[in-house]
Amino acid sequence: MQFQERPDLMAISQGDTLPDATLVYMGDEGPASLALSEKTKGRKVLLFALPGAYTGVCSTAHVPSFIRTKDAFAEKGVGEIICLSVNEPCVLPAWSQSTGASADGITMLGDAEGQFTMAIGP
Repeated sequence: MQFQERPDLMAISQGDTLPDATLVYMGDEGPASLALSEKTKGRKVLLFALPGAYTGVCSTAHVPSFIRTKDAFAEKGVGEIICLSVNEPCVLPAWSQSTGASADGITMLGDAEGQFTMAIGP
């Protein structure tokens, strides 16, 4: 597979406003959605993105690294750590539990349609 340039997509830089997207999660009554802009509005959050749940290095290194460093981010005023993956919402609770992310307060959100992923560009 070869990367194709998409001039309609823009890469983001430090200080840019994040593009908005509808993200999904498993709510108390089943799959639910939320606007990223509403989740982050007026708050200091750390958002990191991974290609998908249960991918090798993401599960064994990336997510655990944010679990280990969450207190240091909290000391810098980060109110929430959000892990974004290109997944539908049903798999996220199990992945969050298996990595320990849910027990440590890391929020797992799905970019099921790839809206955010495409909007931030390469």
